[in-house]
Amino acid sequence: MSGILDLLNSDLGKSIVSGVADQANQPQSKAHEVLTMGLPVLMTAMQRNAASPEGAQGLLDALNNGHDGSILNNLSGLFGGGVDDSVMTDGSNILGHVLGNKQSNVENAISAKSGIDDGTVAQILKVAAPILMGMLGNQARQQNVNSPGGLGGLLGGLLEDNSPKSERSFLESILDADGDGSVIDDVAGMVMGDNKKKGGLGGVIGGLFS
Repeated sequence: MSGILDLLNSDLGKSIVSGVADQANQPQSKAHEVLTMGLPVLMTAMQRNAASPEGAQGLLDALNNGHDGSILNNLSGLFGGGVDDSVMTDGSNILGHVLGNKQSNVENAISAKSGIDDGTVAQILKVAAPILMGMLGNQARQQNVNSPGGLGGLLGGLLEDNSPKSERSFLESILDADGDGSVIDDVAGMVMGDNKKKGGLGGVIGGLFS
């Protein structure tokens, strides 16, 4: 199975980048840059939130109910005329569950690296979050993942545990930042420096949607 950044560079991913760029009124290159940083951070946040089998069950339930991958079947409808408020609300809820009080740190760091204001970064991530969940749900169906224990292999295939410590440090520090601005130094030259490498993801996904 392709990694999340490989999927972003596929035909499907290019359609997503194009739609997100139009929604955020940004060049496609900037939308791609934000997504390239944002998606691995969101998935690494899932790892950091891993805590219990109950949490893994909560994620599985979310993938089976409302995030089954159907959002990917009609991207032209999703983006045509602007993304529906219900999708944006869903994205906001997902970000709140996954990032918690680190959400503004993530948005500010990606904003500083990409040169896009943090409000626009937040908008892009709100659109990206339900799409990411749809990707996970689609992969879960293809691999017949129907128990919490199967999520490790599913997510491990999207974020392989082969990243160097420097990039791993970025993914960790961007979530741990206390808002004093020092996280920006950790951003430079890491994910955007080599987007073929991916952060690791453990076998148990924690309580994201409980």
